Amino acid sequence: MSDIKINNITDRSGSSGPVFAGISTVSTDAFMVMPSGPTEFRGGRGRGVFAGSATPSIVNVMDYVVIATTGNATDFGDLDTAWYNIGGCASATRGIWFPGYDGSTAVSTIYYINISSQGGVNDFGDTLNTSRNHSGAVSNSTRGVRAEGYNTVISSRTDVLEFITLATTGESSSFGNLNRVVSDMAGSFASSTRGIFGGGKPETNIIDFVTLSTGGQATDFGDLIDGTRAEGSGSSNSTRGLFMGGSGPGANDTVQYITIATTGNAIDFGNLSAGVEAGGSCASDTRGLLGGGTTPTKINTIEYFTIATLGNATDFGDRTTNGFGVGACSDVHGGLG
Repeated sequence: MSDIKINNITDRSGSSGPVFAGISTVSTDAFMVMPSGPTEFRGGRGRGVFAGSATPSIVNVMDYVVIATTGNATDFGDLDTAWYNIGGCASATRGIWFPGYDGSTAVSTIYYINISSQGGVNDFGDTLNTSRNHSGAVSNSTRGVRAEGYNTVISSRTDVLEFITLATTGESSSFGNLNRVVSDMAGSFASSTRGIFGGGKPETNIIDFVTLSTGGQATDFGDLIDGTRAEGSGSSNSTRGLFMGGSGPGANDTVQYITIATTGNAIDFGNLSAGVEAGGSCASDTRGLLGGGTTPTKINTIEYFTIATLGNATDFGDRTTNGFGVGACSDVHGGLG
């Protein structure tokens, strides 16, 4: 291998160094690759962030992990108040928390975080309709789509879908509808083109999908393995999505998967170390993580799967707090391609 010594590069006269102006290119057979694409995609990504939970005391904790490693979570910052049953999605730079429940009412505000940094939340805007929680959320690099979920105060569920443009702020807009009135998803996740919503309460095994770039009525995808499933967690890379745990009946340890670009019924993937409901899930292109939840004991455990293979969960580490109703997102999930 040869070194390029900058102090030996001169102009033709030998009196000064070169000036690089305009468009400069490098031709080499030494496999040097120059950075390309948007700055936010050029490295430094790979975080999964978990938010909130009930222990049963409700906490405002946010913590994060580096998905490619293992180990305990690190403090990220705090929510503006203690809440849980949070919906999460993200772009490569910004994480979104859709409204949760603070113990007396559903929070109506959407918040965002800057995933590459640490700190608190920032106000994004408000939800389109009545404050709801227990929602499912998916995103690609442009849009976040939320299944609105449950209104705890008036005890009602809905089939309404709403969306936001991740790079902006403001109130969410109408997207369309699911094929059922439901909350407490068995899992939700996305590729860059499709958003997937599975199961929910009242307990159902239905999986449906939406095309993220458009709006409208969701389309039937297939069914979960078992007859009913709710309060589970979903994560995906760009190809395969996992439904992890949930209730149906009781805390369930089953993990099942689908190929997002196709349609059809879910297939058995493996098992969690225990039956878990209401944990928070996030993913990279290789790993799906599940953090926290209830067994019914309130736990802080984080486990992971290698998405491309089949098999059981592997211990990752622990959250800084235990509890259920956890929100989660990452800056390298399957919806980002």
